[in-house]
Formats: sequence, structure tokens, C-alpha cells
Amino acid sequence: MQFSVIVPLLNEKEQITSLLEHLQNLKVQEGCEVIVVDGGSTDGSVEILEQSGLQLVHATRGRAVQMNAGALMAKGQWLVFLHADSRLPADALKSITNLEKENAHWGRFNIQIVGSSFWFPLIASLVNFRSRFSGIATGDQAIFVRRGLFEAIGGFPAQPLMEDIELSRRLRSYYWPYCSREKVETSGRRWEKYGVLRTILLMWRLRFDYWRGVSAESLAKRYE
Repeated sequence: MQFSVIVPLLNEKEQITSLLEHLQNLKVQEGCEVIVVDGGSTDGSVEILEQSGLQLVHATRGRAVQMNAGALMAKGQWLVFLHADSRLPADALKSITNLEKENAHWGRFNIQIVGSSFWFPLIASLVNFRSRFSGIATGDQAIFVRRGLFEAIGGFPAQPLMEDIELSRRLRSYYWPYCSREKVETSGRRWEKYGVLRTILLMWRLRFDYWRGVSAESLAKRYE
């Protein structure tokens, strides 16, 4: 098995049909398995998922914990972590395959935020630029990593927020990430629900506070 696509799930009934269609298209690609890890959904999304034939794993709620649980079950040489509201580009797996020739060990894709706000293209461009400059990837960018390296650093840190930032830091200490210009589509629903400016300011403040040493547990309470 070459690829394991791991998707943490929690109460995603509203978009479960779109998600399953995307995951089924990935599953039929040669050398790819799909593992969905539920963190205790109560909205009926798990019941729909159970009828899809996709591999389902149950874990304690928490994105980091769920993704680690999926990784333990994975058989692929590459682990691809995909958020439930994100969609990989059509040639994503082929792109990762090509990286083997360049001896890449981990990386991420650019993002494209899907929604009605005219701010989204600018926000996505800034996120992609920041990631390329800093070597830090966000979960929305569909982080992919060689299984051996992921296991060597102990997987995602068991923290309720900023798990993607911390994982990137640990991976970056070994290898600089490969930044694919192909775009993952990610939903702008969070931005639209709480307001674009408010969400930007909140995320900047949370990242700054995490950088200066505030615990992920404290930040998670503010985020929620």
C-alpha cells in the first residue's frame, strides 16, 4: 500500500454526501486506502458512513488523537491527513509519488478557500506564502508525510489545538517541507459563520500566544 488518506470526523452530516463521494474517488485509485476516524459524532453522520464501505475507526474526540488512531491502522508508505471539509486536488496522489524522485519526506498543498467572501483569495494567498516562508503547515493544507518519519517523531502531539503547528515544527527539525502549488479546496464556513475579520484576528492572536508559550489547552478554550 502506497497511500493512506486519514480523515478525522465529528458531526459532519451536512456535508457527508460530498465527503463520501470524494473519499470513494480516492479509494478506487491504485495503492490508496481511506481511513475515517470518528470522534463521537451524534448527528447521524457515522450511520451514513457505515453504509459506504469505507474503513471506519472510533477514537476519543480530538483531531490529533483521531489522526493518530488512524495512522496506527494505516498500511501506506505515505500518510495524507485530510480534514473533513477539505478536498484534495485531482492529481494529489500522483504529485506525492513524483516527490519520491526528489527524496522529499513531508509536505503540504496550497489551499483555496471555497465560499462567497471576496477576502478568501487574499487570505489563501497569505496562508500559502506564510507556509512557504516558515516551513509550517496547517491542517487545512492536507499535510502528507512518510510513515517512518511520522512514527519517528511520535505522531501528532496529544493536544487540543495547534497540533498541526507543533507537528510541522517537529518535522521541520528533520526536513524542510515540500510545498506543492496544487490546491486543496477547503471550506470557508468557519470564516463566514463568525465573520472574516473576527476569525483572522482570533487566529493571529492564538498563533502569537502559542508562539510565546501559552498552553494549547488554554487556547482551545478561547477557540471554542
